[in-house]
Amino acid sequence: MLPDAFPLLLQAQGTATLDSAADAAPMASESLLDVLLESGTLTMIIVGILLVLFVIAVYIFSERYITIKAAGSDDEGFMERIRREISTGNMANARALCTTTDSPVARMVDKGLQRIGRPLRDIDAAVENVGNLEVFRLERGLSTLASIAGAAPMIGFFGTVTGMINAFYEMSNAQNITPDVLAGGIYSALLTTAAGLFIGILAFVGYNLLVAQVERVVYKMERSTTEFMDLLQEPG
Repeated sequence: MLPDAFPLLLQAQGTATLDSAADAAPMASESLLDVLLESGTLTMIIVGILLVLFVIAVYIFSERYITIKAAGSDDEGFMERIRREISTGNMANARALCTTTDSPVARMVDKGLQRIGRPLRDIDAAVENVGNLEVFRLERGLSTLASIAGAAPMIGFFGTVTGMINAFYEMSNAQNITPDVLAGGIYSALLTTAAGLFIGILAFVGYNLLVAQVERVVYKMERSTTEFMDLLQEPG
C-alpha cells in the first residue's frame, strides 16, 4: 500500500513545486524599470538626479583624463632644443618653439624667455606664476567630481529613507499586510541607495586617479623649471 502511494506523493509534490514556480515567475520577471515606476514620484526624481550626476561624473573624468594625459606627455627633445637656441643667443627661435608646443612646460619656459634680462628672482617668480595657473587649469572640475563622490551616496540614502517612510505608511493603511508587500516596498526603497553608492564609488575612484595624474604632471613641470633656471645660470 505504502509503496504504491509513494510515487503519487512525489507526483503531487512535483506538481505543487511547478505551481509555485509558475506563481513566482511573474514576480521574478518584473523588471527594474517596473519597480522604479511603481516606487513613487519622489523616488523617480531622486533616481533622475543620480542619473544626471552619473553623466556629469563620466564627462568630467573623460575630459580631464584626456587633457591631463596630453599635458603630461613627454617631449624628450624640447628642453634640449631650448638649450641649443639659448646657447646660440637665438631667443626668437626659442620662443617660436614654445609657441608651437602645446604643453604647460612650454608656456612656463616661454614666460621665462620673455623675462630674460631681468634678475633671476623675477624670472623664477614669473615662471612659478604661470605654473600655478597651469595647475589650476589641470585641476578644473576635480572639485565637482569629489562633490559627486560624496553627495551621490547621501542622495541615494535620502531616497531610501523617504521610500521606507512611504512603504510603511502604505502598509499602515493596508487591510492585509503580506510579506510580499513588505519586501516589495523595501526593495524599491533600497534601489536609490544602491545607485548612489555605485555612482559615488566610481566618482571617488576617478577623482583619485586624476589627482595622481596631476601630481605626476606637476613633478614634470617642477623638474623642467629647475632645468630651465639652471640653464639661465650657465656661463655664456
